[in-house]
Amino acid sequence: MRNRWVQMVIIFVVLLAGAFAIWTASGKKLEEVKIGGKAPDFKLATLDGEIFELADFKGQGLVLNFWGTFCPPCVREMPALQKQSELWKGEPVRIIGVNLNESLVTVRMFMQQHQISFPTLMDNDQVRKTYRVNSYPTTFYIDANGVIQDIFVGEMKEKDIQTRIEKILGSKP
Repeated sequence: MRNRWVQMVIIFVVLLAGAFAIWTASGKKLEEVKIGGKAPDFKLATLDGEIFELADFKGQGLVLNFWGTFCPPCVREMPALQKQSELWKGEPVRIIGVNLNESLVTVRMFMQQHQISFPTLMDNDQVRKTYRVNSYPTTFYIDANGVIQDIFVGEMKEKDIQTRIEKILGSKP
């Protein structure tokens, strides 16, 4: 009888701990990521291990493109992003790729094969979840003050990219 009582107490404590964990987790809501809102901070490494954070881009525009080698529209838009990266070189705007949880080898080979030179950050799904990216590719256009000016879901053409960069910079190259 005594063992049964101990078992009941243990089950009660486990259930109570589970309920507490669920209650605590439900209180940690992600901020809404939307046009006109502040871009969430991030800290990710490039293929070469260099660390980038959102704060590194203060005072300049940022094009943050979430992509994967497994995504045909992502692959098709890479040349347009590369051309725009070259076009805006020397201007206060950066194009940064955020790869969606693939291996360094896969991403490095893709970048070399397609001659992509803009930085790509390696995400382990944390930043993707923070930015609430569910479709690929998804691109955030962030102004010099860290405010999201546009969010483009789907494949972009070069003109789509250029028009939005002009908007976050307020000028043409």
